[in-house]
Amino acid sequence: MTSKLLRRLSPMLLGGFAIALSPLSTATAQEELRIGFVAPTTGIFAQIGKDMVDGFQMYLDEVKGDFGGVKVKFIVEDEQGKPDTAVTKAKKLILQDKVHMFIGGLLASTGYALAPVSTEYKTLYISSISAADDLTQRDLPKFPYFIRTSWTSSQPSHPFGQWACEQGFKKVAAVGADYAFGYEVIGGFQRAFEACGGQVIQKIWVPLGTKDFGPYIPTIKQDADRIFSLMVGPAALQFPKQMRSSGYRKPMIGGGTSYDEFVLPAMGDEVIGHTSPLQYSAALDTPKNAAFVKAYRSKYGKVPSYYSESNYTTAQMIHELIKKNNGKFPGAEAFIKQLSAMKFDTIRGPVAFDDMRNPVQNIYVKKVEKKKMFGYPKDELWNTVIKTYPNVSQFGQFQKAEFLKTPVYSRDYPPCKHCN
Repeated sequence: MTSKLLRRLSPMLLGGFAIALSPLSTATAQEELRIGFVAPTTGIFAQIGKDMVDGFQMYLDEVKGDFGGVKVKFIVEDEQGKPDTAVTKAKKLILQDKVHMFIGGLLASTGYALAPVSTEYKTLYISSISAADDLTQRDLPKFPYFIRTSWTSSQPSHPFGQWACEQGFKKVAAVGADYAFGYEVIGGFQRAFEACGGQVIQKIWVPLGTKDFGPYIPTIKQDADRIFSLMVGPAALQFPKQMRSSGYRKPMIGGGTSYDEFVLPAMGDEVIGHTSPLQYSAALDTPKNAAFVKAYRSKYGKVPSYYSESNYTTAQMIHELIKKNNGKFPGAEAFIKQLSAMKFDTIRGPVAFDDMRNPVQNIYVKKVEKKKMFGYPKDELWNTVIKTYPNVSQFGQFQKAEFLKTPVYSRDYPPCKHCN
């Protein structure tokens, strides 16, 4: 080989040698963490989907996309609020994007559809929103790669049913969305309310996405002490407005999504005094939440909803676990085992896990009030926390063994024995 040729090749050879010793080899050994995320970014639930994505993305931005030394690749897919679409998108994330885990899904029915995908492909699925009860109850053995960081649909309803009795309510009429989430939220309330002597005297089911409640409102029994509503998406805004227009003046009670901060800023005085339970309120008066609300509002121009907080907290949990593993993904089974044993100080409060991979956490009873909070100058609607039930499991005040002997809450269970 001539000296002239050597001079021409030397930089190339040295460059190749440098590449071999460069951080690229470290990057190959310390692979990026690929996280798939399914949420409705189009369709009637698109704004909820945005809150979901924004919450997770905000945490990523705060840590500069670094989880314990590994860079996160965050891949969002639009599930359109449709379970079958969610399944298609989850499979794409697994097979094409080679994700280490996938997160999300909005509706309870979507959670029920996604969990089998995790089993089929042995891929970690974290439910950060979908609250389908039976995924962490009777169906859990079918889903060894599944864990939940949010809640079960009926979890807040159990203490809330007891709270309703303590207020002296005797009869409640329920109006809810006609799908799994509605059945489970109202079913949990009914079980708890009737266990302490109350009566659910009516259950009205309305199609998911209903905007005109005109055909239903006249059928609501007027002798009920309270109306319990369970609405999601745009229906949560429309139902109380139309109830007020019909002449109804009593404060209503309802599931957490009926008054969550996703919809609360668009509501008016018609919801003042209404109460609902959930594991998070943007009005939670703690330094940690105050800082979160201010940062989120500054970044996105709105108060965070539970959809935002839950995904922010999910990102925090993943980060803390990956950090314990020195930036490595330990595998789906090890991830679930480790996460189940961890305890977290989160924006919503302390969170641990039960032996069925569901959070044990505070449940807050919230009352809609118009007030000033966190230094903001205007009176606004806030979900003021009026009672805290600490360390609530998915079984609430009921014994786990007895609870699991009964069917999952459905359209027909518990039976409406006081309806006529």
